[in-house]
Amino acid sequence: MIWRSVVGKLWITILLLVSVVLTLLTILLTQFFENFYDNQAEDQLTKMADRLVLIMESDENKEEAIRVTSEMAEAYSMSIMIIDENQESFMSENTYDDAPYIPVSVFKENDQLSTVAENGKKIYVNGDFPVLNKNDETMQTMIIYGEPYGSGEDAGAVYVYQSIENVEKTTNHTKYLIFLAAGIAIILTTIFAFFLSTRITAPLRRMREAATSVAKGEFDMKVPILTHDEIGELGMTFNRMGRQLKNNITALNQEKEQLTSVLSSMADGVITFDRKMNILVTNPPADRFLQAFYYESGMKTEVNGNVPETVKQLFGQVVALESEQMTEIAIQGRSWVVVMTPLYDQSMIRGAVAVLRDMTEERRMDKLREDFVANVSHELKTPIAMLQGYSEAIVDDIAESEEEKKELAGIILDESKRMGRLVNELLDLARLEAGHMKLHYSSLPIIPFAERIVRKFQGPAKDREIQLNLEFKKNLKTLQEEMDIDPDRIEQVLTNLIDNAIRHTSQGGFVNLTVEVSDQNVKFFVKDNGTGIKEEDLPFVFERFYKGDKARTRGKSGGTGLGLAIARNIVEAHGGQISVHSKNNEGTTFSFVVPRTLK
Repeated sequence: MIWRSVVGKLWITILLLVSVVLTLLTILLTQFFENFYDNQAEDQLTKMADRLVLIMESDENKEEAIRVTSEMAEAYSMSIMIIDENQESFMSENTYDDAPYIPVSVFKENDQLSTVAENGKKIYVNGDFPVLNKNDETMQTMIIYGEPYGSGEDAGAVYVYQSIENVEKTTNHTKYLIFLAAGIAIILTTIFAFFLSTRITAPLRRMREAATSVAKGEFDMKVPILTHDEIGELGMTFNRMGRQLKNNITALNQEKEQLTSVLSSMADGVITFDRKMNILVTNPPADRFLQAFYYESGMKTEVNGNVPETVKQLFGQVVALESEQMTEIAIQGRSWVVVMTPLYDQSMIRGAVAVLRDMTEERRMDKLREDFVANVSHELKTPIAMLQGYSEAIVDDIAESEEEKKELAGIILDESKRMGRLVNELLDLARLEAGHMKLHYSSLPIIPFAERIVRKFQGPAKDREIQLNLEFKKNLKTLQEEMDIDPDRIEQVLTNLIDNAIRHTSQGGFVNLTVEVSDQNVKFFVKDNGTGIKEEDLPFVFERFYKGDKARTRGKSGGTGLGLAIARNIVEAHGGQISVHSKNNEGTTFSFVVPRTLK
């Protein structure tokens, strides 16, 4: 965890660097002081021996000379041993007090020490020797310097020696001071390094927190500027970057929202593909197109890039030809025109955009226009032919008697009225669809209005031996409870529905008019148990000139095919809706609902 932190890394780096430097310095200083004290001890022993030799050679009174040398040795915490030419030995007086005492035999028997008196050689020895200290003999490390003096009868040897412990005490004390200073330095370095690292990394941690907030989309986070060094400049740069990112993201979001709004509000579908034909962007109309394709193909799950084969082929043509291509597809009874255009990434094609336009209504309107011309021609052909034929018969005097002429004239009059009704219905329908038909609203009682409509058809119903009934699904408070409608137009709707029901119901059947009243709406039901309407004809019963009679023959039950189209437009002009439910040979129920009061 320490190595994952900048504080830890910087702290340990400084600590290791200082530790290595202090360790090397400590080793070097220790070696230096060890050698220094060793050399100093040797130099002191040499100088002390030189003085003793000088005293012994210059002073004829040996006892006085020995006393003086003993005092000097005691002053320097040294021990001395003097051996003259007669092998007599003299030692300093402080030997049996604190200073270690080496027996005389050691000086005489040791191979190195004995050469001083025998050969007149100066010698320096550092080794372990038996030492008497308060009558206890132990082996101690001693440094001994021996130097000859005099010549002839006055010749002898002076030995100055000292325990290495004195030098070691001084050396150890120096080492202790060095190690103490190094330890204090390391502790101070640790504190300083930690403090420095914290001071340096505190702004970095704030930048990390700010960067994390920016990564989460919080661009208002700012780094406090506490210093004006490189870290402070980095903080100011980070704050500028955050502001710039916020501005850029805001601009991108605005553009995205605008693009999304444009795509969502488009009536045409839009699908964007990449070069591998994966779907990138769609809008609601395009989603409906894809859902219809998935349903028609029997797919349980949507597969990215799975589109109709025709669209795939169109995409291949767009990529190959690098130009706009167009095709038309029929899915689930709807006709779609697909216009696909290549998308360029600088000079290369990076995908394509397909615009899908639902042309179902346009195609239906085209068909309706064609059917309208054919239907009008069909409807007018018969009466015109009859008018022409019977007129020619009258002109050519084919009808000889007055009765025959009157019969022919009556037929001509009926066909003229029929053509007039057709033209009037076409004019009414045109005005209704164009919104030019003005409704004359008035408040009228519901029950009397429905009863009057039923009484109007009681005669034709009795003639066909059909039972015509009226029913109310709500107990009205008074007979005068009213509704706001155009009575003539609503009566036209009910007349058309009841007349159709009577004409398509066999003898012994029934036709029921049911009125359902609520506080907001009035709903009318016209139900019969007649021949019914085939299932494939139900979606088209409200179209102009549509008849279940495909041959357009005109029998006793034939009509112009405009009545239900006019009824639908009248109901919709009142702000209502009309619908039909039917089963072939089981009966039909037409229903429409209109608001009870004007809004």
